[in-house]
Amino acid sequence: MAIRVSVVVPVYRPGGAIDPLIASLDRQTIPSDEFEVLLCDDGSGEQTVEQLAGIAADRPNVRVLSLPHTGWPGTPRNHGIDAAAGTYVQFVDQDDYLFDAALERLCDFADRNGSDVVVGREVGVGRRIPRRIFRRDVPRATLGEDPLLEMLTPHKLFRTAFLREHGIRYPDGKVRLEDHLFVMRAYFASRTISILSSEPCYAWVRHPGSASSSRIDPDQYFPHLANVLALVEAHVEQVDLRDQLLRHWYRGKILRRIAGRRLINYSQAYRTRFFDASRPLVRRWVDDGVEAGLPPAERVRSRLLRADRRDDLADFARWESELRCRVTVTSARWTRGGGLALALSVGVMHGEADAAVSLSAGDAGDWTADLSLRPFRDALIEAAADAGRDRVAVSVRTDRGVSPVAKGSRPTREGVRLVIDPQRAFAGEAGAGGTLVASVRCAGWAFDVPLTADQGVLAEVRNSPILAGRPLRLEAGDDGAVRVHREPSRGRGREVLARTVRAARARLGPVRGR
Repeated sequence: MAIRVSVVVPVYRPGGAIDPLIASLDRQTIPSDEFEVLLCDDGSGEQTVEQLAGIAADRPNVRVLSLPHTGWPGTPRNHGIDAAAGTYVQFVDQDDYLFDAALERLCDFADRNGSDVVVGREVGVGRRIPRRIFRRDVPRATLGEDPLLEMLTPHKLFRTAFLREHGIRYPDGKVRLEDHLFVMRAYFASRTISILSSEPCYAWVRHPGSASSSRIDPDQYFPHLANVLALVEAHVEQVDLRDQLLRHWYRGKILRRIAGRRLINYSQAYRTRFFDASRPLVRRWVDDGVEAGLPPAERVRSRLLRADRRDDLADFARWESELRCRVTVTSARWTRGGGLALALSVGVMHGEADAAVSLSAGDAGDWTADLSLRPFRDALIEAAADAGRDRVAVSVRTDRGVSPVAKGSRPTREGVRLVIDPQRAFAGEAGAGGTLVASVRCAGWAFDVPLTADQGVLAEVRNSPILAGRPLRLEAGDDGAVRVHREPSRGRGREVLARTVRAARARLGPVRGR
């Protein structure tokens, strides 16, 4: 049987961290003779050599490549590409793992679509994962139209012959953003990039002390970022697309690192190093076209950075750090379809002053004048052009974590309105409680705050029509935060609930906003 996929794993002194990965490979639904595992050992030493030999001893499809030490995963991955016998290569880090059907689903998806690259759905373990990229399956994704830049991790499936034909390799040695260089080279060369969202494929685990979580060394980091920007410049002739791509790294790697408390917490010496090292990149690759697509808050930072107004940047960061957000339920009712319809008033406040931005005031938001903002106000008042980016979503926070219950809603002249499906949101164990939390994205700022309400506003929505027999209590606590509590059912527990929900669904139809 031909080998369909080679799983390439760069390894360095993994210890027990590799055990979940090996277990997940043992559980793969694809037959073991249709995939191989290449453990590319980056000169770990005798103890790791014995450990990997033990893993391979009981698994005929596992090979160990013993390599000289380089101190970075790029070179081991390159050796994996050279040694791969599979039609495809899937890169996996030693402390992550795959979902059971991942390899089979990824290969099938690539076969059907003739893909050179497949971005399989990643699930964060202890970390947040961008959502837009995994909203739907995209057999043929387009750079600039589909959110491919949201996930530039190397944890993807690549056609092996495609990588070899185009000489796509990771840079050797310790190179920051080496995954961005590799993935973007593949994106520029590929005929078909696909996104598989309907199946969870890759568990990306956050571990303390990872390179991505540490503070950058500006003098070392920004020359590597310059290589990424130069790659974009060399491959993209269309001005609008080039500006869009350059803006992605400008926002994520420079502007967000000088926002609010992040900049305030830097020492003066570190700020100086950051600005000195980043300014050559800004001068070369950031022009009015790149800046024009930024949300207002980032546009302010960009203008000050481009003008080298470092003291004003610090003043603006202090002002940003004093912003706070308030989300208040102004009305609540059950829809005919059984949904919980909420109307919200959302305001972004500065200190004890009135709202700096009000999302419920109009289509474009309403900025108030603040004399302390005089150096920045020209940029801030352009918020009207960016109102379409503002969003409010709602989640329920319990002891078990945070679960989305209402997707992002765009503000209108009537305010922010959204509908929660109570069966999805509140059908947990009896007696379970939670707090409703709003995620607000406004003018380039992000806030996660509890919903607040007066108890009178919630009086009419205690009992859900589709959770009959499991009374739902929606209450405002002493601090005004909206909390959800469900009483135990009267009857035979889940069986009664299931029958009740089916009957209500049949009577009311699917949950809708009206």
